[in-house]
Amino acid sequence: MTQNKTIPTDQTVQKFIATVDPISKREDAQVLDRVFREVTGFQPVMWGPSIIGYGQYHYVYDSGREGDFLATGFSPRKARHSIYIMPGYTDFGDILARLGKHKMGKSCLYVNKLADIDLDVLAELIRAGLADLNQKWPVQPT
Repeated sequence: MTQNKTIPTDQTVQKFIATVDPISKREDAQVLDRVFREVTGFQPVMWGPSIIGYGQYHYVYDSGREGDFLATGFSPRKARHSIYIMPGYTDFGDILARLGKHKMGKSCLYVNKLADIDLDVLAELIRAGLADLNQKWPVQPT
């Protein structure tokens, strides 16, 4: 059985954020880190080289594959931020309609810059995503 490629690392979140370019993305990453810490109550952990995760869960699929993954988090990518709301099975359309300018992936949300969205609505979305995830697989602190 294959292992997850994205796993926790020893890299510090602060050091990673300090390397984010351009500066506007770095500043957004600092704000996102603060929002995620406040909403989740979890300390962040680097997952792979570029994902900042808050909390984690253990999953077991019907196929028998199992593993651990971040409960929620983000990655400050050059083009746009990727915000992870796991596992991505619930329709949060009512919240997303109030969020602001974004695009959706399967379990992630793409935002060009934080000025495009309402951070209070993002906080609501993070809470809703964690509650949904916790119903299927218990969320643990990091």
